[in-house]
Amino acid sequence: MTEVEQSLTVAESEAGQRVDRYLAATIAGLSRTRAQALIERGAVTIGGRTVRASLLVEAGQRIDIARIPDVAPHAHAPAAEPIPIPIIYEDDALLVIDKPAGMVVHPAPGHATGTLVNALAGRIGVAGMDDLGDATPRPGIVHRLDKDTSGLMVVARDAASLAGLAAQMKAHSTIKRYLALVEGQMPVAEGAIEAPIGRDRRQRQRMALVSVAGGGREARTRFRVLRTLRGRSLLELQLETGRTHQIRVHLAAVGHPVVGDPTYGRAQSPLPPRQFLHASHLEFEHPITHAWLSFDAPLPPDLADFLEAWERQEPSE
Repeated sequence: MTEVEQSLTVAESEAGQRVDRYLAATIAGLSRTRAQALIERGAVTIGGRTVRASLLVEAGQRIDIARIPDVAPHAHAPAAEPIPIPIIYEDDALLVIDKPAGMVVHPAPGHATGTLVNALAGRIGVAGMDDLGDATPRPGIVHRLDKDTSGLMVVARDAASLAGLAAQMKAHSTIKRYLALVEGQMPVAEGAIEAPIGRDRRQRQRMALVSVAGGGREARTRFRVLRTLRGRSLLELQLETGRTHQIRVHLAAVGHPVVGDPTYGRAQSPLPPRQFLHASHLEFEHPITHAWLSFDAPLPPDLADFLEAWERQEPSE
C-alpha cells in the first residue's frame, strides 16, 4: 500500500462532531476504526498537536493526516487461522486467554496474519463474531497487550459483552496486575507512579512523559516489590489507567526500566529472551451474569527459567 498525506479544513456544517467520525465521513474508504488507529498512532494533528478521537472539531480548523495507507472501499473480516491459543475460561459471552509472547493482538501493517484475532476467528469462527458489528480488524478486543508481553486478556463474543467490558475498562473498575523484573532496587517497598503519557514528538513509535497541556493523558501505576534479586527487583504492578506502554514508560521514567525492554530499557547483560513483563492477574464483572470473575496466570517458562537462572548464577563477565 502506498502512503499519502492529506489536509482537511472543517466546514461550518461539519463542526461539532468527533474527529474520528469526521475523518471517517470525509475520507473515502476510511473506516472509523482505521481513523481511530491513525489518531492513536499520532498521525492526526490539529495545529501541530496530536488529538484524541473524542475531540470535537471546530469550523475552520485544519486537520493534517500523515501516512494514510490507501484504503479499500470496503472492510474485510479477519482470516480464520488454526493457531492454538491457551484459553483459561470460556462461555457464550466471552473468553479469557493467556496470550503467548510474540503474538500481535490484531492485524496491522506488517502483521496481516498470525495475530490473536486470526486465532480467535479460527477458534470460534468468523461467523461467531458477526454480532460484534461492522467488519473490523480487531473484533471483540477489549484491551491489548504488547506483542512481547504475555498474559491474561478478556475477549468479547458479542456486542453487548463488548460494550459492558469496555465500559468497565473506561471506568477503571477492572483489576489488572502484572509481574515485571526491573533494573535496580526500588527506593520504597510499594508506591505509585503518576505522570501523564503521550506520543513522543521526536520518535512517533515511542511513548513518553508528556504534560496534559502538551497532549498527554493522565496515567497512574501502582507497584509493590516482591523480591530483590542481585541488583534487580521483581515487581507486582497494578494499572489504574490503561495508556499505551504505560508500565514500560513509567518504570523507565523513574530509572528502573523493565529488564529486556528493547524500546525503553538498558542493554545490561544477561537479558531474558524478551521483555520481562507478564499480565498475571485479571478481575472483572461478567457483563451478562454480573458475577465477579478472577483469573491468575503464572510466569511462562521462558521468564520463570530466566528468573531462576538470574537468582542462582553470577552474571557473565
